[in-house]
Amino acid sequence: MVSGRFFSLWSVGLVLLLTIPCAIGSEDGFRSIDDTPRPIGLHTPDWFEPSFLDFREDLERALSRGKKGLAVYFGMDHCPYCEAMLNENLAQADIRQYFSDHFDVVALDVLGSREIVTLDGERMSERAFAVQRRLNFTPSFAFFDADGEEIFRVRGYYPPYRFRAALEYVIDRHDREGSFREYLERASPPPKFDVDDINYQAFFQNPPFMLDRSRIPAQRPLVVFFERRACHACDVLHSEPLEDRRLLDQLALFDAVQLDLDADTPVITPDGTRTTAREWGEQLDIHWAPTLVFFDERGVEIIRIDSVVALNRLTNVTSYVLTRGYEDFPTFERWRAAGGSASAPEFREPGAGSPSSDAAGGAENPEGSSRG
Repeated sequence: MVSGRFFSLWSVGLVLLLTIPCAIGSEDGFRSIDDTPRPIGLHTPDWFEPSFLDFREDLERALSRGKKGLAVYFGMDHCPYCEAMLNENLAQADIRQYFSDHFDVVALDVLGSREIVTLDGERMSERAFAVQRRLNFTPSFAFFDADGEEIFRVRGYYPPYRFRAALEYVIDRHDREGSFREYLERASPPPKFDVDDINYQAFFQNPPFMLDRSRIPAQRPLVVFFERRACHACDVLHSEPLEDRRLLDQLALFDAVQLDLDADTPVITPDGTRTTAREWGEQLDIHWAPTLVFFDERGVEIIRIDSVVALNRLTNVTSYVLTRGYEDFPTFERWRAAGGSASAPEFREPGAGSPSSDAAGGAENPEGSSRG
């Protein structure tokens, strides 16, 4: 078994190391993902546990083997981000051992129809459970403790250094001390010195950032780019997806704002609150840069991308928002499975109906539309 203390020192050291620009090219650093659609299939590691999908039994078995709890993995067919999770993260010996020493892992298909029994004894399909957990993106993990209480969710793909930090946050129960964002900032506080300028795009609106939509609805949806200086993942976003003409044409249909997560820039948020960029990021519990948060014309959050994103996923999410797919489908993945895509997105006015709404399966969603 890997020593928790050794792993703790090592993983925190990696997080600190990756704040130094010269470390970006290291073996464990950030790598962009090619998310071009292609046949991949639904795969899981051989060390995941076989399951009859009664999570109460799975948790009991995990505890009898000395584990801290149960982790549920959510994947799907032909998912490049799932492929990266398996090949870049879970294939690494230290991650595999640290994870499997402390949690049993069972796998679900977010679009699957198999019946599961939740830790509360509720019966539902795999896809309904994914909707209940508000999971818009794969891969994702939900971690449950010995009492069946959810500790934390990892939504989307993170590079190995950040995934290690998430495991440590869960396994050492740092959730009892604060949010994942707070945990990361204790390990790697934002720089207090001048570093490279933040990236900029011509479609970003200039300050002052008066984003209030609570009293008078806006004419267009809003996307807020939360970024940081000296942020390699931000550099990748701007040098790869945001160089695509088609995506830029779609983003031109949004009100788009860029905020520095570490700055005290004044902001009036979509619900009319006066705050700063730093405080708003804390309120939204944003722990990954870049994070993109999408709001509708009335200032209600629709969805957020707070994990690694490449061109295909980002283009499809903008289409999901512009076509108001969230009104008909409880999650982004359900919209995609029903044929939603970035091909020729047509902006839908608020309240416009859609003939696809009957296919949304909304009856399986006990919490209404997922808002990210």
